[in-house]
Amino acid sequence: MSARKNLLGIALFAGLTLAAHAQVAVDPALPEYKPAEGVSGAIVSKGSDTMNNLMTLWAEGFKAIYPNITVEIEGKGSSTAPGALISGTANFGPMSRPMKQQEIDEFEKHFGYKPTQLSTSIDMLAVYVNKDNPIQGLTLPQVDAIFSKSRNLGYPQDLSRWGQLDLKGEWESAPIGLYGRNSASGTYGYFKEHTLGKGDFKDSVKEQPGSSSVVQGVASDRYAIGYSGIGYKTADVRAVPLALDASSPMVPAEPQNAYSGDYSLSRFLLLSVNYAPNSKIDPLRREFIRYIFSRQGQEAVLKDGYLPVSADVARQALQSVGIEPGF
Repeated sequence: MSARKNLLGIALFAGLTLAAHAQVAVDPALPEYKPAEGVSGAIVSKGSDTMNNLMTLWAEGFKAIYPNITVEIEGKGSSTAPGALISGTANFGPMSRPMKQQEIDEFEKHFGYKPTQLSTSIDMLAVYVNKDNPIQGLTLPQVDAIFSKSRNLGYPQDLSRWGQLDLKGEWESAPIGLYGRNSASGTYGYFKEHTLGKGDFKDSVKEQPGSSSVVQGVASDRYAIGYSGIGYKTADVRAVPLALDASSPMVPAEPQNAYSGDYSLSRFLLLSVNYAPNSKIDPLRREFIRYIFSRQGQEAVLKDGYLPVSADVARQALQSVGIEPGF
């Protein structure tokens, strides 16, 4: 199944050893960030809502070191990032999904080279229910049958009531309320591809403009279900354990399961940049990228509820934009 293959690719590429540890920590091989000279200008970020808080944390930490820089962060969805980079209205484009081929082609047509996407951190896309919901777990075909009218993953019937999932009492006749993201969101696209088998969402999905509003909707609606990044989890919702199919084990959305490759909806959170191959990147972008992949930058990842990348992933990211890692 594509979701499984995608996750295995993430786990193998990450090369992480943290799965064996109960406590997630920043890779000790990552260096502490040291200030550089000649850094000035504006950080302008346009793109993923999922990464909005993360970009803010990175920018705040960076601005504490370089108080003269200015920062503008806009999180209207991953689909806004490529256009902002092409038009030059942003110098950073956070995305919760890889660029589509059409977006890459448009960028390359304009500049003569492809955009660069840096793997900054790892997210677990969670399926959330209200904290009072007793559901113990769901298979991906069941999630598909809840959210999609296509049912491309093969579940035999539409799921619209909690009783169809063997919940009893007050839940038996309760309708399933659906919350999701709008089509500008990378999370929307990722969920559609990896959980709906590229099928169509039901018309009854209440589309939300941001990740936090999905979680808030589920928190306030006892019979609701929704999807959002793990960094937006609150005490009022539960992340439901997921299984690939009826014969596979239920896997909780916990860090060790993302690193091991067992949780089926893990993904890199990406930072898109306009970098001409073999060129020298300007000091502002160079240092901000160095900050993201430093110990301080990855500690911000943990603070925001996401998972840090390994020193190997950080090294590859830096080298992809012509920055000598130095570690």
